[in-house]
Amino acid sequence: MYPHSGHEHTPEAYPVPVAPAQGISKSSNQPYFLPFSGPAHHGPRQWSTGLCHCCDDPANCLITCCCPCITFGQIAEIANRGSRSCATSGAIYGLLLGFTGLACLYSCFYRSKLRGQYDLEEAPFVDCLVHFCCETCALCQEYRELKNRGFDMGIGWEANMERQSRGITTPPSMVGGMMR
Repeated sequence: MYPHSGHEHTPEAYPVPVAPAQGISKSSNQPYFLPFSGPAHHGPRQWSTGLCHCCDDPANCLITCCCPCITFGQIAEIANRGSRSCATSGAIYGLLLGFTGLACLYSCFYRSKLRGQYDLEEAPFVDCLVHFCCETCALCQEYRELKNRGFDMGIGWEANMERQSRGITTPPSMVGGMMR
């Protein structure tokens, strides 16, 4: 149903994960997604975790501190909805970091993109300042945000969409074609 529905370039054509707080049980390891139907509230939403909560996911924190291009690549692939691979985005980030030291200017664009996609507040500061002053914390926060929204960050966009499509086509109440 999704990315090849004929509306590939409209926000409504892409799924938006549903958080457990919205009434969906997190007993399954599969992400739950619903079509984007626009914000049902007024004003931007808060991030699911704080900027300095890097140790909430120690493995990601360590990877981001040692090789931020990996975390950035994973974030960018989801933010780009699979149009650019994790490896490509990570390599661009790594080259910018190695040659200019200013990869934060590239990554702040993706923070802005995520904020727009999920209607998140620009906090605690403007995106470029967050990335310039706290690059690894910002990447960790963005990674956790996507993870908390149901994405498995290790498998990329296409595999997440495959999992999503399997979850929608087989409702848990159906067993052998009969309702429970």
